[in-house]
Amino acid sequence: MAVQPMKNAMPVQDAQVRAKNFKEVAIGYDEKIAVAEAQRCLNCKNSPCVAACPVNVSIPQFISKIKDGDFEGAYSVISESSSLPAVCGRVCPQETQCESKCTLGIKFQPVGIGRLERFAADYHNANSDGKIDLPKSNGHRVAVIGSGPSGLTCAGDLAKKGYKVTVFEALHLAGGVLVYGIPEFRLPKEIVSKEVKTLENYGVEIKTNVVIGKTLTVDELFEDGFEAVFIGSGAGLPNFMGIPGEGLKGVYSANEFLTRANLMKAYRGDAQTPIMHAKRVAVVGGGNVAMDAARTALRLGAEKVYIIYRRSMTELPARREEVEHAEEEGIDFRLLRNPVEIIGYHNAEDRRDPKNGFVTGIKVIKCELGEPDERGRRRPVEIAGSEYVLDVDCVIIAIGTSPNPLIKNTTAGLEVNKHGGIIVDESTGKTSREGVFAGGDAVTGAATVILAMGAGKTAAKAIDEYISSKRK
Repeated sequence: MAVQPMKNAMPVQDAQVRAKNFKEVAIGYDEKIAVAEAQRCLNCKNSPCVAACPVNVSIPQFISKIKDGDFEGAYSVISESSSLPAVCGRVCPQETQCESKCTLGIKFQPVGIGRLERFAADYHNANSDGKIDLPKSNGHRVAVIGSGPSGLTCAGDLAKKGYKVTVFEALHLAGGVLVYGIPEFRLPKEIVSKEVKTLENYGVEIKTNVVIGKTLTVDELFEDGFEAVFIGSGAGLPNFMGIPGEGLKGVYSANEFLTRANLMKAYRGDAQTPIMHAKRVAVVGGGNVAMDAARTALRLGAEKVYIIYRRSMTELPARREEVEHAEEEGIDFRLLRNPVEIIGYHNAEDRRDPKNGFVTGIKVIKCELGEPDERGRRRPVEIAGSEYVLDVDCVIIAIGTSPNPLIKNTTAGLEVNKHGGIIVDESTGKTSREGVFAGGDAVTGAATVILAMGAGKTAAKAIDEYISSKRK
């Protein structure tokens, strides 16, 4: 039978409808479409897709199960390697990882690996009774700081080996960036909750509202009997540009804006942490977080939303799918533009005083691309005299985040780099402190969910070896 050259399309909500609601944009494959997509897999012997997956999911094996109609079997194969399959199937950038190495992709479109992973996970969640055969306890305890993707992955892998794992989360809800950073229309919180519940069924204990470095310290965790500590606290400290006007009312970091909308439900009339219902919004940045902030602002009622990015569409770092969805929904991309000032006024009587005032616009300067920088990306060069003002009443800064220094400042012997990231042995996640491991954004700065999961998986293996060596 000839191979179908194109991926089976992902059913989605109509752009004009979804731009006004927070329901998930992608509807997902049904059984018929999933089997048809699985039949495109060539089942390569060398499986280059597996090597390109940060958590090494057995991709051809799970796809073969779907091809045979054994959907629960497909989930079982995935869950051997991944603790968060329903999450990965939605937010993992498969196009630059597993799918980029798909042999079929040499001649045709690659197999929709992520879409099939999502299908298998959703099938399991809809049909499973949640019962799990608990592994035999090995009597050892491990503490995990942070319940984001790296922490949950580390916790899940260790729990499956019989460790008693306790996860400490600073916020009131487990999930880390999966719940506060990624909007409902991309990753429903019910999905995250189910993934967390699965880990709890394995015996993982999750304690919320515990700020390590304040409520407890790493030293106190060891004193309490934990034999190893994994730091997966993420990178929640927002970066700003340092331009005039960033202190005006109506300027948000993307972290604050998305946390208020996603976690605190600030768009509700009775919210204790309300959010500004802006009419014209400028989002500065070109990554996935910028896309999330822009599309959230649109759903909150904005009439006009701009993406301001200093390079071209070719260099835009966001996933192509997210960019396409944003364009379909009406987001206005102002590329090769760089903000130089946020403009505002103190009150209606005196618009000349910008101190502690309200945003009325953002001044940008046009750019052109020059020579490549140290990472190979062409540098944006500002064009003198090309400044102009966009009329907006809200500006969201989405240019990246850094690790919070709290744990570093309260943990002796923990080395960090100049950006505040914890220094680790990349092959193990070991830090400079005995018994302390780290991974994810706390090490690398803001990165992808799947890379954080890979780091959690690496650390779990190293923690098991570390504790096992102490037993001998």
